[in-house]
Amino acid sequence: MSLGRLPAHEQRVLDEIERTLRRDRRLDRRLRTLRPRRRPGVPHLLLRAASYRPRGRTVAVLLTVSVTLMVTGMVTSAPGVIWAFAVVWPPTLFAVFRLLCRWSGG
Repeated sequence: MSLGRLPAHEQRVLDEIERTLRRDRRLDRRLRTLRPRRRPGVPHLLLRAASYRPRGRTVAVLLTVSVTLMVTGMVTSAPGVIWAFAVVWPPTLFAVFRLLCRWSGG
């Protein structure tokens, strides 16, 4: 590979390629911002959930609420309490899992 200038015909070809690429406004904007695009087909909500980094206090509050709802649901058998537990329990497990992964370095 030479450090000097390109031969004239190669320089013309390169200039033509650059002109063609600059006409593509969407590509030009992407190259200027250098912001990575979302993966096609992956909903934005899933990407946000995958990057969620819970704090210890948040996980402790979620665990407290979940255990309270679980015990209350077992004692009273009230459908509203059982459904509330069913809604709160999966995010609690996810937050605990993410926190443990962060603490373990994985």
